[in-house]
Amino acid sequence: MAFDLANAQRIPAAELATPRNRDSWTHTREGEARGYIDADQLKELWIHTGTACNLACPFCLEGSHPGDGRIPGMKLDDVRPFIHEAIDMGVEQFSFTGGEPFVIRDFVNILDYASQHRPCFVLTNATDPLLKRTHQLLPLRDNAYPIRFRVSLDFPDAAKHDVDRGEGSFDKALEGIRWLHNNGFAVSIARQIEDGEVASEVEARFRAIFREWGIPEDLAFTAFPDFGIPGSEDGSPEITEGCMDKFPTKESRAHFMCTYTRMLVKRDDKVRVFACTLVDDDPDYDLGSTLQESMDTRIMLRHHRCFSCYRFGASCSAPV
Repeated sequence: MAFDLANAQRIPAAELATPRNRDSWTHTREGEARGYIDADQLKELWIHTGTACNLACPFCLEGSHPGDGRIPGMKLDDVRPFIHEAIDMGVEQFSFTGGEPFVIRDFVNILDYASQHRPCFVLTNATDPLLKRTHQLLPLRDNAYPIRFRVSLDFPDAAKHDVDRGEGSFDKALEGIRWLHNNGFAVSIARQIEDGEVASEVEARFRAIFREWGIPEDLAFTAFPDFGIPGSEDGSPEITEGCMDKFPTKESRAHFMCTYTRMLVKRDDKVRVFACTLVDDDPDYDLGSTLQESMDTRIMLRHHRCFSCYRFGASCSAPV
């Protein structure tokens, strides 16, 4: 049975408030066998640098804010063994998210070490934490592998962007984008999807702003839906085994992040491996203490954010 998006039934709010059955890992609320993914090969290792951020965006999927220590800041000693395990497994890229990575004291050391071994990809708001550490970034241009950045710029409107991110954040982000580009780093843009938008028109407005700032107009965009705050459920349709008939082969399932990525998350003083960047608010997606162990675990598509991969593909990633 193929999944019919047009006629999909969203889960009523009353049912969202009802506790899941104890077998909810393997079955939906209706008792149907849940869709799943078996991992293929580790191509991308994400590293969660910590939930601390200089901003406090109300829509943040991590719920990050200044001083947020729910996920402690990662240190080089924490990730070094995983970097080498990943290399032994054939990883192609190291990627970083937060919080805001540049808030974390040891982040540049981690980035320096990782980019000596594989290409790196960093999600950032490109505001003060990055701008205050540009002198530390410059030497990393000489490392063996390149570092790319994806900068959050929600809307092509400073006032609208700054409502949630804080006054002046839009201009600061543009300043960061311009600095990164002028100093030889590849940059792309993460923006929000608005209801009823015409993507080409939205991106044309961004490009007009880039012209004013002396930023190249050909930067790539990735448009994100609202993923919801940690622990929330948005009523997305549940993915059954029947839904997965739409993707019958290993090749057709390759766009699901959990086929080729894992994410390191620090819990207290231990680093754990989670299925992907979107599910670290659910302890059932803690897959163990080694990457190899995690790749041997079947991933049930239970989290409401799994539907984003199902519908849109793995927008978090930026393959080499």
